[in-house]
Amino acid sequence: TILSVNRRYPGPPLVAREGDRVIVKVINHVANNVSIHWHGIRQLTTGWSDGPSYVTQCPIQTNQSYIYNFTITGQRGTLLWHAHISWLRATIHGPIIILPKLNQSYPFQKPHKEVTIILGEWFNEDPEAIINQALKTGGGPNVSDAYTINGLPGLLYNCSSKDTYKLKVKPGKTYLLRLINAALNDELFFTIANHTLTVVEGDAIYTKPFDTDKLLITPGQTTNVLLKTKPEYPNATFLIAARPYFTGQGTFDNSTTMGVLEYEHPFKKPSKNPTLIQPNLPQINDTQFVSNFTMKFRSLANDEFPANVPKTVDKRFFFTVGLGTSPCPKNTTCQGPTNSTKFAASVNNVSFTLPSVAILQAYYFGQSNGVYTTDFPVEPMVPFNYTGIAPNNTNVMNGTRTVVLPFNTSVELVMQDTTILGAESHPLHLHGFNFFVVGQGFGNFDPVKDPAKFNLVDPMERNTVGVPAGGWIAIRFLADNPGK
Repeated sequence: TILSVNRRYPGPPLVAREGDRVIVKVINHVANNVSIHWHGIRQLTTGWSDGPSYVTQCPIQTNQSYIYNFTITGQRGTLLWHAHISWLRATIHGPIIILPKLNQSYPFQKPHKEVTIILGEWFNEDPEAIINQALKTGGGPNVSDAYTINGLPGLLYNCSSKDTYKLKVKPGKTYLLRLINAALNDELFFTIANHTLTVVEGDAIYTKPFDTDKLLITPGQTTNVLLKTKPEYPNATFLIAARPYFTGQGTFDNSTTMGVLEYEHPFKKPSKNPTLIQPNLPQINDTQFVSNFTMKFRSLANDEFPANVPKTVDKRFFFTVGLGTSPCPKNTTCQGPTNSTKFAASVNNVSFTLPSVAILQAYYFGQSNGVYTTDFPVEPMVPFNYTGIAPNNTNVMNGTRTVVLPFNTSVELVMQDTTILGAESHPLHLHGFNFFVVGQGFGNFDPVKDPAKFNLVDPMERNTVGVPAGGWIAIRFLADNPGK
């Protein structure tokens, strides 16, 4: 039994045009509290419709409803929607397809057809039971049982050969594939055997096109690619594959989901035994490929689609991102790094505590006392060699602590991975804003030397980015969206 939207997994697409006003009434018919996040939608002055539970809204209770009302401003391409409470997004998710305004075209060849491909994770057990158990014991959560392509696990899993996604194409055509990673935890490599993909968009921002035979897509990211099919009908089918990129110390779902690319012959029936062409994917921990691939993304940065990256900075922040520990409750045994500790993720050694009142609601009504504080540290309180030997004390602080920015502040944020409990790539998403990825590197960020290498001409604009394992990433954005 799974939780779903309109009895579909993945859920139904939200299709709109740039500039459209979107109204979605969500009615909760399940026992769980729920909210929906429109991941990547800027929500200009409509923070109430963003969806993260206890941040911009209280969740929708059983038999209650909530109306999301927002306008799609200055965005076109592919995004996703998903539940934003606990782990319900494992099955409550779907695509957002934003078409250009009427009479406007793509800045690339018009495709013969558009196809949405959603990558996901499948759990045989109730995902809510898995995360509740992990929070209780402090250990890493049990991993998924399969990855999926449009809800289907594919050829390599037990009893799943019939549950295989098939993409049927014609020779000599160009297809626009809208790729979405809706997996809970895993960054995924993706490829189509013996085919080149041309990347033309990331996170609903057009890119300078570049060719690749494989790509990486982190949870919450979207990537639009052009697939040019072979000019003649090949007597072969080609496997589509996705599997994880993983650099951490814990366990992960080390499996591969497979789909099939089939050519439709215009005149005759296909062979019953076509050659099956195998895909080629990077190694599980191929951090160098990931770094090289990520740095290929560049904004179009032309007159029609400018890259308005802030050239000057009003406020600079330095955030360390990684794992730490919290003490186990008295008289209990935990399953963290030791039996007296729990795993805890943190930023600048602060692990976020979810409030019981939505932060935006508390702010709006002037009732923030006891809900959140405005003293989030803008840099680590105890500097150390972030990618070297970890400190002896790995305990984190807990709190609902925020950073308050004046309207129209230009911000530069450097996010630094740490090797506490192991270096690991960390995908992070900024609600209500796009940001420009102006720099990245391995090791510790050098505030003197590294900014000289920042790209302020055509950096990629995104809403989700992976902080490199054992490295750092620098972003800039303009805080022009009040309430976010």
